[in-house]
Amino acid sequence: MRVLIVDDNASMRTLLSVLLTSQGYEVVGALPDGNGVTEAVATTAPEIVCLDYRLPGRDGLSILQEINSTYPEVDVLFMTASEGSDIEARAADAGAAGFLRKPFSQKQVIDELRLVCATRRQVTRGSNSAGAPKSPATGRGAVKPASIGGTQRPTVVIADDNSSIRLLLKGVLSDLGLNIVGQAANGEEAIRAVMTHKPALLFLDVNMPILSGLEALPRIVEASPETAVVMVTGDTSRTIVQQAAGLGARGYIVKPVRPSYVEKFLKELFKS
Repeated sequence: MRVLIVDDNASMRTLLSVLLTSQGYEVVGALPDGNGVTEAVATTAPEIVCLDYRLPGRDGLSILQEINSTYPEVDVLFMTASEGSDIEARAADAGAAGFLRKPFSQKQVIDELRLVCATRRQVTRGSNSAGAPKSPATGRGAVKPASIGGTQRPTVVIADDNSSIRLLLKGVLSDLGLNIVGQAANGEEAIRAVMTHKPALLFLDVNMPILSGLEALPRIVEASPETAVVMVTGDTSRTIVQQAAGLGARGYIVKPVRPSYVEKFLKELFKS
């Protein structure tokens, strides 16, 4: 697995380079600031970027958004020493595949990267098989639908303004045996996609342009009451969760998206 490291602390760059190399990763570069990161991604072709938040030149969140927009197939492990309570949610909503708060141990780095790599493998597997007809019980860990949608292979629409998260969810859900019939990048598009496809499931991002997920949710429930709406969010505050449930959502998935949690959630949902 090819990794690009971006951190303004020389000791941290050295530590991560040595640690990741010892674990079998190929470190393709180590940058000291936020300038030229996307250009480095283009030239070094990493699969994972270890990205610090506080950087000279540019902050990590803006770089994360640019990477996910330009190279949605690249996973970003976001790192920060910031004590801000909302930074993890902001990074997750921006498309971070993983999160580390400094100071962190070597074990934390290794464990988080393993989760990122495991998710990448499942996304790749799902993406490769997305167009192939199969029953829900075909793949490893495939979800067996019961009542939702009344079909052998439940249909799904994914609505998220982040192309990286849409790609991730498409791969994970396809690998679990679901049929992705539509995607949307804002609340208005989500409403139109639901009206067109009447999917069994809608994965709906909370924070989107034009109409947020919470603003679009009542219109979606009215247009297709049989669609089970699952909110996708990096913010799990009680207010958001209760508001979504009150508007008709059947539950929520927390970013960064983890395939094992999605699988467990869907199996519980299909039981109901």
